[in-house]
Order: sequence, then C-alpha cells, then structure tokens
Amino acid sequence: MRVIAKKILREFWAQHPDAEDALNAWHSEAEKAAWQNPAEIKDQYRSASIIKDNRVVFNICGNKYRLVVKISYKNSIVFIRFIGTHKQYDAIDVEVI
Repeated sequence: MRVIAKKILREFWAQHPDAEDALNAWHSEAEKAAWQNPAEIKDQYRSASIIKDNRVVFNICGNKYRLVVKISYKNSIVFIRFIGTHKQYDAIDVEVI
C-alpha cells in the first residue's frame, strides 16, 4: 500500500516521542501490505476498528493513541486522516474526518 502522508506521523511523534517506534512499525507494515478489504486488515490487526466509508482506526502504543486512515483498496492507497490521543479522538467524528 502507498501511505499518504508520513509527514503527519513525523509531526505527531515530534510532540509524542513515545509513539515514534510504534508509528514507524505501523507505517512499514502498511507499506508492505496488499489489503484488498477490511477483513484482511482485521486478520493482521485484531484490535483495528472498521468504520464506514473505508475508514479504519488503529490503536497505537498499547491503545494510548489512535490512528484513523481512509483506504482506497482499488488504488492501494492509505490516507492518514488523524493521529492523536484518546481525548483528541473523542472530539472528532471519525466517519467524516
């Protein structure tokens, strides 16, 4: 998969250095993946939440942070839509972000 854009992750871990290793690992795994549907993501990430409109929520750093992506399975692209703390996550509408 092609991940758009790693810059968002780098900016986040600049403020939350404890997330750097986990986000780098997720990014590497996502780039190597060839997900064709949400079930394939759930096979790899049991704790991922599948949301409407091809959005997926990943737990980062033992569920300390949340990463929301939108996936174009047809084009093999993962768009990073949000990364933040649980408090920040609770303030967004994950289905439209």
